[in-house]
Amino acid sequence: MRRHHGSEYEGRNAVRTPPRGDASTHRAARVRQKITGAARTAFLRDGFDATLDELVAISGVSRPTIYKYYGSKEALFVAVISKALEEVLAEVVSDIPQRLQESDDLRAALKSTARAWAHGMTRPDVLKLHQLVTREVHRFPALGAVWRENGPGRVRHALAVTFQRLATAERLEMPDDDTAITQLLSLTIYPHLLESAHGMKVEDFAVEQLIDSGVDMFLSFYKYRRPVTAT
Repeated sequence: MRRHHGSEYEGRNAVRTPPRGDASTHRAARVRQKITGAARTAFLRDGFDATLDELVAISGVSRPTIYKYYGSKEALFVAVISKALEEVLAEVVSDIPQRLQESDDLRAALKSTARAWAHGMTRPDVLKLHQLVTREVHRFPALGAVWRENGPGRVRHALAVTFQRLATAERLEMPDDDTAITQLLSLTIYPHLLESAHGMKVEDFAVEQLIDSGVDMFLSFYKYRRPVTAT
């Protein structure tokens, strides 16, 4: 089957919704679940190189039926991997915004956030998805957008809200929160992602050292001031 590059698959190859009657609704849902379950298994294992014959063998659903529901292998790949990214990244970042919002101790909040983010982003299932996106993003730019929006984008937004709040309260001297966030992630998170992407593991004690020293350096540079407590 000819592969499409860039966004050629969009539009005419978008996921299709077959006509449904009341009697066929449940059957259609079961068929779609079989297709997506098989596709997730095959695509996570082999990337886009997984063949439709493999999907047919795993799912027990015929090739014409797969095309009926998804239109093309490209559309199926984007739909399945996007959903996997959304589910996995939601687990990783779910409590980060609340942790930052509720804590009045920025130093402690940033360190706990960095630990949770480093742990979540180096989970085997997350690493596998990240490696897959990195490998296929030139053919499917939409996957890169899904990764950014559901993972790094949500964390960056939560950090930006927190930093802006504290800068307004004159507890931080931070003229550019976007640059500051990139610097914080570079000090505390990116080393783990880089090492893990190459099949290496950062030892636990090194993770703690990077996060503790990285947050301290960051807050010192941006002149963080603790809240004034009533006496």
